[in-house]
Amino acid sequence: MLPAVQSAPRMKIADIRVVALKTIRETGTMEAAWNPGTRTTHRIGGGSFTEIRTDQGLTGIGPGMEAASVPGAKAQLMGKDPFDIEQCAGPLRYYLGASSRAVSSLEIALWDLIGKAAQQPLYKLWGAAKERVPAYASMIQLSTPEERVRMAVELKAQGWKAIKLRLHYQTMKEDIGLVEAVRKAVGEDMGIMTDANQAQSAGTWQPGVQWDFRRAAETARELQRLQALWLEEPLCRYDFDGLAELNRLVDIPIAGGENNHGVHEYRWMLERGVFDILQPDVMVADGVTGLRQIAGLAAAFNRRIIPHHGGGNLGTIAQLHAIACWPHAPWIELLHDPPTAAYTNGFAIMEDPPLVDKEGYVNLPQGPGLGVAIKKELIV
Repeated sequence: MLPAVQSAPRMKIADIRVVALKTIRETGTMEAAWNPGTRTTHRIGGGSFTEIRTDQGLTGIGPGMEAASVPGAKAQLMGKDPFDIEQCAGPLRYYLGASSRAVSSLEIALWDLIGKAAQQPLYKLWGAAKERVPAYASMIQLSTPEERVRMAVELKAQGWKAIKLRLHYQTMKEDIGLVEAVRKAVGEDMGIMTDANQAQSAGTWQPGVQWDFRRAAETARELQRLQALWLEEPLCRYDFDGLAELNRLVDIPIAGGENNHGVHEYRWMLERGVFDILQPDVMVADGVTGLRQIAGLAAAFNRRIIPHHGGGNLGTIAQLHAIACWPHAPWIELLHDPPTAAYTNGFAIMEDPPLVDKEGYVNLPQGPGLGVAIKKELIV
């Protein structure tokens, strides 16, 4: 007869709060290519983070969420065991809203708690496939071909393996000219991704140049000639028929999905052959639970998954752990358009964050849970 095993006392959630962070300094303003006419101020540090405390003294952290969501979160989570995350996830989506940032923030904090209780980094709990992930520098502004060439050459010298360019000029000739100039400058041993950002709106209108099917197809063929790794969001978000037809006509991989909500939308896209590369975002696609389910769907359909940037701080760290578990996830996206919008701006809220090394990789944090901590001196 086996000896009786005494189980550890169940951990219970005792408090949930949103904690404000000090801004270290502003770095300037920048006009995003997908939102012409609007300039955004960029900062080092700042914002907030979500904190879930337990009765056993452990604290989990996640990206900041709306303070108005805290009462609803407490109503669903107080007294619950963080390990019962599947029992928590459904009610959170129902009561806080399926597309709410709060759901994602809370799930990340719950998983951070689970990792800390197990004393393992999340990528180990989820099934590690790799210890480091190559990063690509995702540009924000359109700028000029000359400046983008300078930026690409500088990034390559720093070790970055790839750069993503925004295609938002008025004419296709200008877009292709940009990619040609960068390809000539960096050679064939640096990856170039391209993003048309035609799916920012759920409807048919958005700021800036808008592509039709012909422009998307002709651009895709030119990008294939230039060995671009993919063309992202070349048509409206819900033009599944047009996107599927485009994907059948061209050889370059078509990518997208960063603004899509719910696992069901990704199933529809996969069944119709819309994308070769899925790009869900943990802060949009039903949190960690949704992200992992979408990754499973992508594997079943033999498609790659390369998540959208994840918000630029703790969401990005959560995605780093997830990507390290998936053999079909070859890159991590970092919004990086220095000096104004460097990826390190968001990472500055963390103690010893993982950074891109001289070979262009981000090494997985080895601490428990997310493996990062918030700088105490920044807490308001």
